[in-house]
Amino acid sequence: MKSTYQLLVLFVSFLSFSACAEMNEDEKVYRFNKSLNVDGISRTYILNLPPGYYNDAAQRSLVIGLHGGGGSGLQFEEHYGFTKKADKAGFVVVYPDGVQSNGILGLRTWNAGKCCDYAMEKNIDDVKFIRNLIDELIAHYKINPKKVYVTGMSNGAMLAYRLACEIPEKIAAIAPVSGTMNLSGTCQSSRSMPVLHLHSVLDERVPYEGGVGIAGYYYPPVEDGLKFWASKAGCSLNKQTENRQGYRHIIWPDCKDKISVEYYLTDDGGHSWPGSVQVRKQADPPSEVINANDLIWDFFQRFELP
Repeated sequence: MKSTYQLLVLFVSFLSFSACAEMNEDEKVYRFNKSLNVDGISRTYILNLPPGYYNDAAQRSLVIGLHGGGGSGLQFEEHYGFTKKADKAGFVVVYPDGVQSNGILGLRTWNAGKCCDYAMEKNIDDVKFIRNLIDELIAHYKINPKKVYVTGMSNGAMLAYRLACEIPEKIAAIAPVSGTMNLSGTCQSSRSMPVLHLHSVLDERVPYEGGVGIAGYYYPPVEDGLKFWASKAGCSLNKQTENRQGYRHIIWPDCKDKISVEYYLTDDGGHSWPGSVQVRKQADPPSEVINANDLIWDFFQRFELP
């Protein structure tokens, strides 16, 4: 009688364990709100894993999405629809947060060199944050260290350029949107970098041809930064322009090591993420002639670190 009772207990325990195992398998977590301590500051980020991530041992590409000044990782994710693209294409995407100012509005910014606001003024080491974040994610998730990419909007685009200069050994390619290279010194990158830039001729906040824009900062012409990277890659200085309805696609040809430096310049839109939605009434409308998410991912897939 006792042995029968023990068998019954074991059987019930087995069923309970099996049910829990099935429940845990069905309830795998794909989206995380996490933090990382850097220089005594708790740096926060959102991490999204694509469907099927747990089903195989395949290493995934990682895309880092850097929000604009006054935005956040969550704002980037919600306004630009990048998680939907990541889930469909099967790559991991992370949305870091810039440091929050101590002002009334608590705006988040990045230290891109000569911009912007609190992060620049306090000399926040955002390069170290992103370097440590890359290392953290590679150590704990199935990420191919040769396929790490950075895109960013506005102030985030400026940080993308700075990252290309200071940690090029960790980044395979960058895709800045509506920003410009705005360093406090000269770029000392140890390698050439594939660059895809997206901008509108109507952008008055970070003017394409350079000038004073948002928050009263001076922004260098977009092509100044692109010419630097084209020269770094040994590209021909005779750029090629393909005119399409509503936009131009400009490429510096004949680059070494199969590097590409190119940009899309739209006649519509403004200081906005092409192909997204107008986030509020006062915001610039996004370009309707190109889709940033598609162009960026198509570009990134062409490159990996040597």
